Amino acid sequence: MNYSALPEPMVDRILVVDDVADNSFLLQAFLELEGYQVEVADNGYTALEKIASEPPDLVLLDVMMPGLNGYQVVQQIRQNRQLPFIPILLVTGHDLSALPPVDGVKVNGLIHKPVVFDELLAQVQALLRPNLQQDLN
Repeated sequence: MNYSALPEPMVDRILVVDDVADNSFLLQAFLELEGYQVEVADNGYTALEKIASEPPDLVLLDVMMPGLNGYQVVQQIRQNRQLPFIPILLVTGHDLSALPPVDGVKVNGLIHKPVVFDELLAQVQALLRPNLQQDLN
C-alpha cells in the first residue's frame, strides 16, 4: 500500500490571544503537546489581522487587554460576515458574572485563570469535535 498517497490528517488551528507573554506561552505549549497547531497574538488588533487572513478553528481570547479588549475583539469577529463561524473561548482572571452582558459578545465558553488544563482541553475538544463522543458510541 502506498501510504504517501494518503491525505494528511487535519490539524486544528487555535489562535491564542493574550497580552501577557507567559500566559500565551503556557497555553501554546500545552495545546501543541495535545497535537494542535497554535498561533499567538499579543493584542486584539493583531488577532483580528490573523483571523482575517487565515481564520483559525478556535480562538482562546483574554478579556482584559490594552487597546482592543476581548469583548471588542469578539464583537468585531461576530460582525464580520465574511468570516466563517469561529468558536471563541474567553480566558479571564475576573468574575464576569458581576459585569453586565455586552451586545454582540457571543462566546462558546469561559476559562478561568489560573487555567486548569484538563478543563481547557475538555472545552477545546468539545468545540472542535462536537460529534466525537457520538461517533465513538
